[in-house]
Amino acid sequence: MTSDNKNFVLFAVIAALILFGWPYLANTFFPTANPPVTKIEGGKTQPLPNPKADPTADSPAAIRDRAVVLAESPRVRIETPTLKGSINLKGARIDDLILTRYAETIAQDSPPIRLLSPAGTTDAYFAGFGWRGVDGFAPPAADAVWQASGEVLAPSSPVTLTAANTTGQRFAIELSVDENYMFTVRQTAANGGGAPVSVAPYSFVNRTGVSKDPDAWTMHTGPMSAHNGVADYDVNFKDIDKAPATFTSKGGWYGFTDKYWLTATIPDQGADVTAQFRSGTNQSYQADYTVTAKPLAPGSAITTTARFFAGAKEVNLLDNYEDRYGITHFGKAIDWGWFEAIEKPIFKYLDWLFRMVGNFGLAIILLTFTVRLLMFPIAQKQFASFAQMRAIQPKLKVLQERYKDDKPKLQQEMMALYKTEKVNPLAGCLPTLLQIPIFYALYKVLMLTIEMRHQPFVLWIKDLSAPDPMTPINLFGLLPFTPPAFIAIGVIPILLGVSMWAQFRLNPQPMDEIQKQVFAFMPWVLMFVMAPFAVGLQVYWITSNLLTIAQQQWLYSRHPALKTPPPK
Repeated sequence: MTSDNKNFVLFAVIAALILFGWPYLANTFFPTANPPVTKIEGGKTQPLPNPKADPTADSPAAIRDRAVVLAESPRVRIETPTLKGSINLKGARIDDLILTRYAETIAQDSPPIRLLSPAGTTDAYFAGFGWRGVDGFAPPAADAVWQASGEVLAPSSPVTLTAANTTGQRFAIELSVDENYMFTVRQTAANGGGAPVSVAPYSFVNRTGVSKDPDAWTMHTGPMSAHNGVADYDVNFKDIDKAPATFTSKGGWYGFTDKYWLTATIPDQGADVTAQFRSGTNQSYQADYTVTAKPLAPGSAITTTARFFAGAKEVNLLDNYEDRYGITHFGKAIDWGWFEAIEKPIFKYLDWLFRMVGNFGLAIILLTFTVRLLMFPIAQKQFASFAQMRAIQPKLKVLQERYKDDKPKLQQEMMALYKTEKVNPLAGCLPTLLQIPIFYALYKVLMLTIEMRHQPFVLWIKDLSAPDPMTPINLFGLLPFTPPAFIAIGVIPILLGVSMWAQFRLNPQPMDEIQKQVFAFMPWVLMFVMAPFAVGLQVYWITSNLLTIAQQQWLYSRHPALKTPPPK
């Protein structure tokens, strides 16, 4: 077998490994996209249920069950522009919360996202506040029924919960809420007894079951905290199944994160606290903190202020809370990763474009135009480098033949030739290298930010953060079957493959025949690799390819050496 044939066989094997092994690699390290929100059936777009939602959450039985549980204790209603629910006066818990701005699916009659549910229901999820007993001091019991100062908690109507113990101490929890997702909790303990006591305020978040979103290398879900000045993504559900994770810190925050939703209990940022994540029975998990105990003399009172967040991880909102309240790394509840310095500016610009034009797909296209415009001078140098490299190809071929058995000498002579001809062989790679962090940043933005969730583009594309649901494999939904995901290549990925093929055809053709075959085959391999990714990412790549093609046509007119055969 000749060397060229060996190279081609090697490439074919690598391509097959990429094609068949990529789905397994991607699921572990690069979650590709949200689940599809639609399917094409009979040539029409039909909404799909949310596979991550509680499967019984919207059934009559589940509503009755939840209603029964909610009716078992007295409650205070929660009504804000973004939240609806109630506070359980038995135990002073926030355990009933719906996010009114976000729906489970894109269907018009879709129910809103239910974030919190009381104990005893499917996917129980709740937060509580109180005091721990120290040195025999007994605060109100966990099942104590508190008295409320009002019937509704709203942005303009705070509510105070009060209770007392048998030794003369009185307790108050003043709750207020803003127009978004932040509760402010003022806990006051007053000593009406005849002896000093020590009080230690605490707060907790408890959930049943692990996150339905994957915890992957590029996206953390599960236990999440910030303590001692660091955002901590290292603890997961499996870790706390084995042993509690405990921290001592000044301030910080502690809770649970899904891809789009967050609960976080937030102590006073100047308070010394002991916090922990731990697991309980029936696959329950808890994040809690306790403020260092303080003495409370007879006739005196102590007030501590904490906060509780329960809602959507909107980028600007989290950053605003971090700045307004000084909450350590609250914006990092979104797992931006290593390239946050690139990802957040791209998100900010993309979000601004979206607010200007009203369509996220169009905003992605405008982002691509911006990136290509900024990189245009670099692309000009790239094509000039291509022209120079093409001009010296015959000389390189001579050196390769002359020193084919002496690789060190070949490298030495090639470097000397580059220096003599004033050619930089790496100059043509610079635009591609600069595109990589931008492309990865857009991938993270599409995957992580709730602002992209359920954003439509045109025609059958109802969610740019999900894969393309329309495929010719079942004649665009006219045939009554759903093809396996591996072969269900959508229309947009096919257009991506065609645009890559057209771009490669315009590139300066290499002199080596094997390289030509590799470049001819590569677009179709990448088409399969990219098919499971978010449509928004594919729209960016297609637009970039089309702009590159137009740019190549224009630059060919300025560098005709690229289109002429190299001299003999």
